[in-house]
Amino acid sequence: MAKKSKIVGKIKIIHDRDGCIGCGACAVLCEKYWRMADDGKADLIGGKKAGKHYERIVEKMECNQEAADGCPVAVIHIKKA
Repeated sequence: MAKKSKIVGKIKIIHDRDGCIGCGACAVLCEKYWRMADDGKADLIGGKKAGKHYERIVEKMECNQEAADGCPVAVIHIKKA
């Protein structure tokens, strides 16, 4: 069972795409926010480039904690926005 986030308010999803190994766990666990790109890596749907990573602000956690927990290389991070 996935751990519950204690973050209240807006959520920032941070994706270190360069570190992605393309396993697809995030896209399976949270298809509303994650998809596999043509290069075999995951994309954060609606994510904006911010330095070396991609970010998206959302109102609710929804399935993103499961995506972060399911990532075997821990390239998905969830923080308070």
